[in-house]
Amino acid sequence: MSDREYDERPWGSYQVLEEAASHKIKRMTVSPGQRLSYQRHQQRAEHWYIVSGQACVTLEDVEHIIGQGHAIDIPRGSAHRVANKTDELLVLIEIQVGDYFGEDDIERLEDDYGRGS
Repeated sequence: MSDREYDERPWGSYQVLEEAASHKIKRMTVSPGQRLSYQRHQQRAEHWYIVSGQACVTLEDVEHIIGQGHAIDIPRGSAHRVANKTDELLVLIEIQVGDYFGEDDIERLEDDYGRGS
C-alpha cells in the first residue's frame, strides 16, 4: 500500500504523486456524469493533462472539450471546473505551481455536493 496522500470525493478521487515547495502533482479520476466544484485558487495555477477519457473544462464561464493526450492551463485566480459528461472514467494529471497547495485555498463558487468555500 502506498503512503501517498489519497482521498475519495463525491466526484471521484485523487492521489498525490509528488509534493515539493514549488509544485504538487496529483492523479485525479472523475466518475462518469460527475464534476468538481466551480472554484478558484488565489495561491496557485494548475495544468491539467488528460490521460484517458474526455474532459469538459469550464474556464471563466467558457467550456472547452479536452481529449486524451491534450492539456489546458488554469491561471491563478481563474474560475474553473472539470466535468466528465461521458460514460467512461476520466483520468487526468494535475500539476499545481505557486506559493501554497493546501486544500483550504479552494474558493468554491458553485458546488453540486453542498460544500462551501
